[in-house]
Amino acid sequence: MKRLERVYLILCIIVLVLHPPPAISQNSPSTICPLNFSIAEPYVSSAASSPPSDLCAFSRQILHLVESDFLLTSNLFVPPSPSAASCWSALSSLLTPLSISLPSSCGFSTLSISAPCMNISSRADFAAVIPTASLADLNRSCDRPLSSSSFCTACTTTLDRIKASYLPGPDVSNVTDCASYPFIYAAAAANRFGPRDPSNANCLFFLPFPSSSSPTSSGSGSSAALPAGIAGGACALVFLAAFCACYFLHRRRHRRRGRLRKQRLMLTRPEGDRLQGSIGASTTLIKFSFDEIRLATMNFSRENIIGHGGYGNVYKGILKDGSEVAVKRFKNCSTAGDGSFVHEVEVIASVRHVNLVALRGYCTATTSMEGHQRIIVCELMPNGSLHDHLFGFAGQKLSWPARQKIAAGTARGLAYLHHSSQPAIIHRDIKASNILLDENFEAKLADFGLARYAPEGVSHVSTRVAGTLGYVAPEYALYGQLTEKSDVFSYGVVMLELLSGKKALITKEDGQNWLVTDWAWSLVKKGETLDVIDEEMEELGPKEVMEKYVLVAVLCSHPLLHARPTMDQVVKILESDLSVPSIPDRPLSIIANKDDIERSMSSSSSGQFFSPGYKPYSLRRDESPIEGSEIL
Repeated sequence: MKRLERVYLILCIIVLVLHPPPAISQNSPSTICPLNFSIAEPYVSSAASSPPSDLCAFSRQILHLVESDFLLTSNLFVPPSPSAASCWSALSSLLTPLSISLPSSCGFSTLSISAPCMNISSRADFAAVIPTASLADLNRSCDRPLSSSSFCTACTTTLDRIKASYLPGPDVSNVTDCASYPFIYAAAAANRFGPRDPSNANCLFFLPFPSSSSPTSSGSGSSAALPAGIAGGACALVFLAAFCACYFLHRRRHRRRGRLRKQRLMLTRPEGDRLQGSIGASTTLIKFSFDEIRLATMNFSRENIIGHGGYGNVYKGILKDGSEVAVKRFKNCSTAGDGSFVHEVEVIASVRHVNLVALRGYCTATTSMEGHQRIIVCELMPNGSLHDHLFGFAGQKLSWPARQKIAAGTARGLAYLHHSSQPAIIHRDIKASNILLDENFEAKLADFGLARYAPEGVSHVSTRVAGTLGYVAPEYALYGQLTEKSDVFSYGVVMLELLSGKKALITKEDGQNWLVTDWAWSLVKKGETLDVIDEEMEELGPKEVMEKYVLVAVLCSHPLLHARPTMDQVVKILESDLSVPSIPDRPLSIIANKDDIERSMSSSSSGQFFSPGYKPYSLRRDESPIEGSEIL
C-alpha cells in the first residue's frame, strides 16, 4: 500500500519538474479588469436584435450582472480603482453591437465603476451593515427558482425593503448605486443557481432571456488560438491532474474501506458503546458516568424530583464542581428507543442561544440492576416554567415588564431555530410548560424531544401529528402539514396565555370550552383589544405597547398559515417601532370530529425543569380534544 502511494507521488513530482505551470501574462494584475464580461454576451446578442429603449440603463444592468459574478468569485462588489479604465474598455467592447461607447455616452465617470456605496466594498462589509435577521430573510426569500413570478416578487420585495431600511446612501455614482447592492448580493450569495442563471438575470437585473442562438458564456469572445507554450503547459497540468486524481481516488477508497471496518466493529460492541459512538460522532458533550449521576441526585431521591412527564422524571442534581443541574431520566428505556434519545441530544447540542436551554452532557449505561439508562443533563432554571407561574401555584402575578421580556425572549429563541440554525429546526411542542425562566426571568425554550429538522427547499413536512392540543396549528392537526409557521401558531397561543392569564382551552361558566385564540379574536374584532390583558396584573405597561403585543399574538395564532408572520418578523415588530400588519379576516369555522382529531394526535408529555422551591407541576391531559369544538 505504501509503495503504491510513493509511486503516485514520484510521478506527480516528475510531471511538475518537466512541465512547470506557464506564466499566462506578464501584465500587472492591478491594471487588468478582473470582471468576466463574457457571461453577459448572450444578453447583449439578444438585445442587438431588439435594442432596449434605454441603452444606458441596460448597460448598468449588464454591469450589475457581471459584478454579481465578481462578488461570487472574489467576495468584492467593485473592481479595484487601477483597473477602472480597462473595465470600461471591456464593457464598451462587449456593447459594440449596440453602438454605445461607455462611459462617455451615458455621462459616467471613469472611476465610478470602482466606487463603492457607503464604503461597502466586500461581502463582509455588506453583512456588517445588514442585521443578521434581515440577511437571513433575504437568503430565505431569494434562494429559490426565480423563474416563478411569485418567488421573484417575494425576493425583490425583500430586497427593496432591505435597501430602504439599511442602505440610505448617499450614492457616490450613478453606476453602482446603493439600490443595486441587495440585488447584486442576492444573485451572488443568496441564490444557489448563481448570476449565470437566466431566470436570476431576468428577475434581479431585468435582462431579457437570451435566445437559443445566443453564444454561450463559456468562452471569452475571442477565437484566437492559444500560444503553443500555454497549450503545452495546459496539457502538462491536465496530465498532472490525472495522476493526482488517481492518487486521491485510491486514498478515498482506502478510507472508505476503513470506515466499513469500523462500522462492522461497532456492530459487535455492547449497546451502550454503540449509542455513545452515535452521539460522540456529532457532539462534544460531556459523557457522565451513571455513578456520577446517582451521586449528583442522591441516588434519584424522590425529594430531588422537580418535574415529571410521560418520558420519566426530572431531578435536581449537584455536580462535583458544585453547579446545579436538571437531570432528565428517561424511563422504560430499550434499544428501540435509542434513536429518539440520540435525536434529542443531538438537536439540543447543535444549537447555542441565550434563549435556548443549554445541554451540559448525557449519560448512557446498561447495568444488571437498573437495565438501560438514558439521561440528559441540562442547566437548572431557578424560576421554573412559564406554566408554573401562570397556572401552577397561587403566587404574585407576573408584572408587565416580565411578561414583555418573556414574550420577546421566546420569540428570539424560536427565530434562531427557524432562521439561524442550519438546517432549520421546528420545535413542534411550544407551550408554557416548555418555556423555562432563569434567575432574571429570561425565557429559554426546552424539551426538543419532538423537534424536527426542516428540509431545505421543501414547503412543508408531512408527518404524524404530535404536540399538545390547544397549541397545535390547524393545518398540522388536520392534515399533518408541518412548517415553521406551525411553531408560530403555538407561539401565538402561548403569548395569549401570557398576556391574558387564561389557558389555551378556556372553560366558560356554562361548561362549554373555547379556544383562547377564538376568545381573543372576538375581542379584537369588536375593538376591545385591551380586554385581553390579564385583569389581575399589578403593574401594567403603556396601553399602545400592550395593544401591540395582543395584536401580534392574534396575528401569530391566525388559522390561515399564510397570514402568520415569520418569527424574524415577530422579533422585529416587538423590538422596534414597526406597526403590526393588518390582521386578515378568519375563515368560516370548520367543525372537526373529536375521534378524527384524537386519532391524528399522539400524546405529548413533555417535561420541565423547576427549582426545588416550587411545587412540581405534573403534566395532565387537560388539553384533551373537545368534542364538536371549532378547530378553525
